[in-house]
Parts: sequence; C-alpha cells; structure tokens
Amino acid sequence: MLGMGITLVPEDFKRVFQTPKAVLIGVVGQYTIMPLAGWAIGILLELPSPLATGLIVVACCPGGVASNVITFLARGDVALSVTMTAVSTLLSVVLTPMLTLLLVGNRVGANPYGLFLNTFEVVIVPVTLGILLNRYTPRFADRIKVVSPFVAVLLISLIVSSILGSGKSAVMKSGMLLLSAVFLLHSAGYFFGYWFAKLTTRSLIVSRTVSIEVGMQNSGLGVVLSKNNFTDPLVAIPAALSSFIHSLIGSVLAAIWRKYPPVGKEEISEFPNDLP
Repeated sequence: MLGMGITLVPEDFKRVFQTPKAVLIGVVGQYTIMPLAGWAIGILLELPSPLATGLIVVACCPGGVASNVITFLARGDVALSVTMTAVSTLLSVVLTPMLTLLLVGNRVGANPYGLFLNTFEVVIVPVTLGILLNRYTPRFADRIKVVSPFVAVLLISLIVSSILGSGKSAVMKSGMLLLSAVFLLHSAGYFFGYWFAKLTTRSLIVSRTVSIEVGMQNSGLGVVLSKNNFTDPLVAIPAALSSFIHSLIGSVLAAIWRKYPPVGKEEISEFPNDLP
C-alpha cells in the first residue's frame, strides 16, 4: 500500500471528475460482481465454511495494484486503471468490512471491529504516508519506488507460503475444489466486468480496463484481514491462492488482447513512469 501511495498524484483523483462514468462503472463492478460471485460460488460448490468465508473476504477486497501493469500489457487505459484502483482502495475502508460481514453472516467467528480497524490501518495509513512522501520528499520517494515492488512481492510470497504450509492438510483435502472456487471467482470478475462495461460504455478499451480491474483483487489485504480477524486460520487460504490465480488469468488475457489493439495506438494510454 505504501508503494501505491507513492505513485499517486493529484491528477489520479482529478480523473474521477474527468471520466466519472468509467470510474463509477469500474468501482460498482468491483463491489458488486466480485462479492456476489464469491458468495454464490461458495454455496454452489458447497465449500467448507472457513474456505467459503475466505473466498468472500478476498472477493470483497479492492482492485490490486498489479492491475495497472496488466492493463498496460493488454493495451487498456492505464490512467483509468490507476484511478479506479485508487478509488476502490479508499472505499475499501468501509465497503470491504461491511460487505464481508453482510455476506459471511455467522459461518465462522469474526471480529467486526477488527475488520474495520485493520482495513483502515492497512489501507489509509500507508497510502497517506506514500502520498506525503511523494509530495514532500520526492527524491526519497523515487528511491522507494525502485525497491517497493520487489519488497512487496517478497513479503507476499513469504506470507502466502506460510499460510499454505500451515494449511497444507486442508489444501490437500479440498485441493481441486478450492482451486476451482478461486479460479471461478476471478474468471467471473474478468468476464462480467468486461460485459458490464461493454454494455454501459460501448467502449472496447474501457471494457478491457474494467475487466482487469474487477478481476484482479488486492489479495494481500485479503490475507491480512483473514489472518487477523477470524478464529479459523483456514480462512486465509483462498486469499493466498488468489494472488497467483488472478495474475495467471490476467497475464493470459493480456497476452491475447495485446495482439488485438482495441483502437489506434494514439488513443492508448502510455505507461506512466511512476507506476510500480
């Protein structure tokens, strides 16, 4: 989150007023398609309560920063992607814990207050710090930009490995069912995000951007919330798997879409130098 804050500039927030419809479509898709898909898939596949809960948690998280890179590779609108990620991340302080508690119900023991507090700590504090560093100490911020992606990948990899290792028996037992659930969740996000944007904007480039934004989640936030606020440690497993699966699907889509530019080259956003 610190890395994300460092890359944000005022123009990213001004874009909300410049392209309000596209941003609104992306954010609405993020907080309707994914949470409902996570809830429905858990029921349809009859996942054990801890795993169904974990699927809902990651489904209620905002878009991930990696969506900006995948959008660039897919010839989408990178500027729009950055703005949607920023807006959905700020809204997550309220919407992520609220939707999680609403959809999870009484499946497993949860800490409602902790969910809100944890989301605030993980989102607002580092993002605000990053914005301030970028504004008042740009040279120092530039140095952090260089290493933050690698540090983030390393930390997430270690956390994911730890979670999967501690929940090895559950992963082995639910194996294909669990993988199928997470795969279906992100596939639903990409698919319905694309068509939701296509039907409402008629723009191919916006549709690709929204598809990627909705399909890719901030799995790291999902892991933190799952580990800290639920009594069953297995709740964190879906979020751990999510970090790999959404990147895999997104990379495949980007490779396909890159071969078919949606518009002329001059209309495709350039990849900002300050992206992580």
